[in-house]
Amino acid sequence: MYEGVVQELIDELGRLPGVGPKSAQRIAFYLLQTEDDLAERLAKVLIEVKERVRFCDICGNVSEQERCNICRDVRRDQTLICVVEESKDVQAIERTREFRGLYHVLGGAISPIEGIGPDQLRIKELMARLSNPDIKEVILATDPNLEGEATATYLSRMLSTMGIPVTRLASGLPVGGDLEYADEVTLGRAFSGRRPAN
Repeated sequence: MYEGVVQELIDELGRLPGVGPKSAQRIAFYLLQTEDDLAERLAKVLIEVKERVRFCDICGNVSEQERCNICRDVRRDQTLICVVEESKDVQAIERTREFRGLYHVLGGAISPIEGIGPDQLRIKELMARLSNPDIKEVILATDPNLEGEATATYLSRMLSTMGIPVTRLASGLPVGGDLEYADEVTLGRAFSGRRPAN
């Protein structure tokens, strides 16, 4: 244990996802040894992000405006909605350049162990969007892990009564993995070879 503010910095960094105690300590000492302007720039950007970034009113993606760039883009196919867990998944799919429709970010996946059920996700907002008769397909692009599969199954059953075709990304993505870490070729092939969700 270090004294005072150094230990506080290590503790706070350790609360970040994917940062363990040793990584937190390494980052803290890096910040201590670097020029002052790096820490100031980092602090400024963190404050600015919290003040300016919000979630899109339509799809739930991160944005600095009421609507994200994708929802504002009239060139996108307004008849396709791709459902993802997190905003980072939108970016992963966008890198493939295979999909030109719209997105819906759920804000997570069903996980009873973590106390996340359908009511904690943006499913009501999705259902409201799907009341639009112009929607021709819903693509379920949740992570290929236990929580993602549970979420996709739940949504597939719920949407089956609406008469809208529901598809799921094809194989090619590793089970237990996250979309965020899939390479563009694998994700692109999985996207172009999607299959019915039922």
